[in-house]
Amino acid sequence: MRYLPLTDADRQQMLGVIGAKKIDDLFIDVPKNALLKGLVDLPKAQGEIEVHRHLQRLAEKNTPAGRTAFFLGAGAYRHHVPASVDHLIQRSEFLTAYTPYQPEIAQGTLQALYEFQSQVAQLLDMEVANASMYDGSTACAEAAMMAARVTKRKKIVFSGGVHPHYVETACTACEALGLEIVALPAAVDDEAAVTKELSADVAAVIVQSPNVFGTVTDLSKIGEAARGAGALMVATFTECVSFGLIEPAGAYGADIVCG
Repeated sequence: MRYLPLTDADRQQMLGVIGAKKIDDLFIDVPKNALLKGLVDLPKAQGEIEVHRHLQRLAEKNTPAGRTAFFLGAGAYRHHVPASVDHLIQRSEFLTAYTPYQPEIAQGTLQALYEFQSQVAQLLDMEVANASMYDGSTACAEAAMMAARVTKRKKIVFSGGVHPHYVETACTACEALGLEIVALPAAVDDEAAVTKELSADVAAVIVQSPNVFGTVTDLSKIGEAARGAGALMVATFTECVSFGLIEPAGAYGADIVCG
């Protein structure tokens, strides 16, 4: 493919169309003290092996989490990941979240999705499960919008134990639809605060257990209060492995589960 560079006349013509006199006018919104002047002071170029050794030296300054106790939360919990997982997620059926639209040439993918959905429904104690959600935060946003459509209400209440990234993503999607978002302050257990927000215009109460602090909480009372107010209960999670040990969301009455 041939490369045809622009001439100075071409550049001036394009600038003239947008009302600019010079290239610098395109960056007028950037503060002058933030603009780079001159060349970047980079070290001398290195070969692949030199760069590898340099990065290895930097990595050795860190203490691997496996060597000591660590207290990361927000979904980053220490657990064993079988070696087979790395192999399976590289398969074409799982590498992309995109839905196959030609079933006649995607029987293997459809079989994998069926098995996945069956396992997820059983793990979460739900009647059905879907696939093709991009991640937990976008699934949470979809759940909030779904609740609004089902109940014909406009208000979404987030427990203070929900992962903040989930809340932010849902806010971005819901606000564009004119939905009101009530995000309660961060709290390990805010059952009273959540139930206090329930009213006739609440479409859904969104909760999480284990929550962002890593605490397992009893959400059954919130579920009962939500149903009493005509709202749906949406349960989110960041680590599905936890449901191998604790009671799944479907068992305490969650209407929608996502993560």
